[in-house]
Amino acid sequence: MIDTIKASIRRLIQRIPLLDRWLIGELLSPLLFAIAAFTVVSLSVGVMFELVRQIVESGLPVAIAVQVLLLRLPSFLVISFAMATLMATLLAYSRLSANSELTALRSVGVTATRMIVPALIVALLMSGLTFVFNDVVVPRANRSAEITLRRALGKAIATEKGSNIVYSRFGRIQDPDGSSSKGLAQLFYARQFKDGVMSGVTVLDFTRAGFTQMLVADRAVWNERQAKWQFFDGQILTLTPSGSTTSADFDQYLYPLSAAPIRIAQLPKDANNMTVAEALRARELLEQAGDIKEARRLQVRIQEKFTLPMACLVFGLIGASLGAKPNSRTSRSQGFGISVVLILVYYVLSFSFSSLGVKGTLPPLLAAWSPVLISLAGGGWLLRQASR
Repeated sequence: MIDTIKASIRRLIQRIPLLDRWLIGELLSPLLFAIAAFTVVSLSVGVMFELVRQIVESGLPVAIAVQVLLLRLPSFLVISFAMATLMATLLAYSRLSANSELTALRSVGVTATRMIVPALIVALLMSGLTFVFNDVVVPRANRSAEITLRRALGKAIATEKGSNIVYSRFGRIQDPDGSSSKGLAQLFYARQFKDGVMSGVTVLDFTRAGFTQMLVADRAVWNERQAKWQFFDGQILTLTPSGSTTSADFDQYLYPLSAAPIRIAQLPKDANNMTVAEALRARELLEQAGDIKEARRLQVRIQEKFTLPMACLVFGLIGASLGAKPNSRTSRSQGFGISVVLILVYYVLSFSFSSLGVKGTLPPLLAAWSPVLISLAGGGWLLRQASR
């Protein structure tokens, strides 16, 4: 069975044109070097120093620190893949250009566009790998790292937790004349949610026009059997159309409202800890809750789940086009420096457009994809320059 698989792989490789096999082989070495270099640098700055501080100040066991470091590794690999693609294509094609190997290819009629096809293939493969890591591996690994670190430091961990939970429900409001209109029906707020209990709960009810009812309770839990919220130790205040106020204290009170506040409380605060499917469900919940700003922010982050992998293709095109220019000579140190500058420019552009999308100045789709389209256009212009 294994021999059959190996033979199939060999036949598949042999079908790839010799030119492509040669150029892909030239790309692999600098690609692996760049992934290692960028990952070590980013991991050291982003996690390692903090873990060392926790070991010294909080007594974090070294074995746990190493475990957390390994769990956080995928999130930094995702960042490194795009940067490594840029550096690898730039270094590989610059070296081939400096050795006149690309000039020899031009002399036999191979165009610059044909030369960088292998680089684009590698970049697309890195884009796919980045998406898989970012959507499947990173969210689970980040959550496991957080739980492992908190448990080791003796901090309380709850699988269901949250703070400042706000849920608004829109529905039909009964008017005094018997008709109804659509509007804000209920507004739910809880100071904290932990282990299935909402604490510091306030509910505003506007279901009857002219009447405003406020329910304040020390705590509340979801009653699955009754499909209602069960409030404890609270008070109900009602403001009538005439301006009079009535109040009533209670020990327990059942209130008809969906379990949506629990689902909102369980949402991860960081979109990087969500898969695309989880983020889509979270956006739907936020839209139902009337939190338009947070839903819009999450919609931008969902699009960025796709544009982040596309950065590999962008950098592959730019790096190969720069390296394929005639008489291009770039050492590893120069390539690292150029890569850092180009990466900085790209991510500043991405951050700027992302902010415009979150604010609502641009539609989320346009805000997330504009940096990719602009950079691809820039890469196309560089390719034209290299073709001359």
